[in-house]
Amino acid sequence: MSGSFTRLHIEQDNDFLKVSINRPGDRNSIDSLLMDELVHLLEKAEASEVRVVVFTGSGDTYFIGGADGIEMMQCNQDSSRAFSNKIQSLFNRMEQSPLILVAAINRLCFGGGFEFAMACDFRIAAESARIGLPEVKVGLIPGGGGTQRLPRLVGTGKAMQMILSGKLYPAKEALDLGLVHLCVPDENLDKACKEFMEPILKNPQYALSQAKLSVKAAQNNSFAEGLRMESAAFQNCFEQDFFADLMCRQMAEGVLETTANLPNSLCTKKEKI
Repeated sequence: MSGSFTRLHIEQDNDFLKVSINRPGDRNSIDSLLMDELVHLLEKAEASEVRVVVFTGSGDTYFIGGADGIEMMQCNQDSSRAFSNKIQSLFNRMEQSPLILVAAINRLCFGGGFEFAMACDFRIAAESARIGLPEVKVGLIPGGGGTQRLPRLVGTGKAMQMILSGKLYPAKEALDLGLVHLCVPDENLDKACKEFMEPILKNPQYALSQAKLSVKAAQNNSFAEGLRMESAAFQNCFEQDFFADLMCRQMAEGVLETTANLPNSLCTKKEKI
């Protein structure tokens, strides 16, 4: 997938897109230009055959070393609010993407870097990774959604301890705490991401996207609103023929039995899926 990106290194392998945050001289930190490039990347990927975007960090030290401290140190009260709003908007956009987003956390992942990872659907960490929200140690608080996403991920009590202590957690401890889905040897990180996604990608993409939308609704809405969104997403699945074709094929093959008196016209011969 082509594009004029200065802060991202992109490698595509069919429906997998590997994106390396490429600011090694700046801790792979998130500045305003990187935010713009990431939004542009999502737009291009969503208009392509890509199904999975795997994010990792360039170099041997950082996944993402927070938001760009040099840009933030030049902020006043007004511009700091604008910076926070912009990075929150990026992470919201990531959550809303119909694609599956995976954070392949290769090394240090803190502050805005961990907020970035929490906006992904899955987090797979190398054993050498260290993860956390240490903003209080420099006189700040998480400003990219960390105070909201972390309690939803691990509960209010654990989140309070993690945020107020500013501790960075080794990958294996992060796994035990529920911060990541998997912890693997460093040299197996790329392979582990693909193997993790294999059973998921056996399912039709439209169903994955609608399921993702519905699960996110549980995080961001009331129970009643979440149910409403689930019903709408369920309805959207019937725009596709996959389910009906599968039922017809299973009945024709004798895999699915039924006592229902179905009209002959219900299962017409269709192209194989």
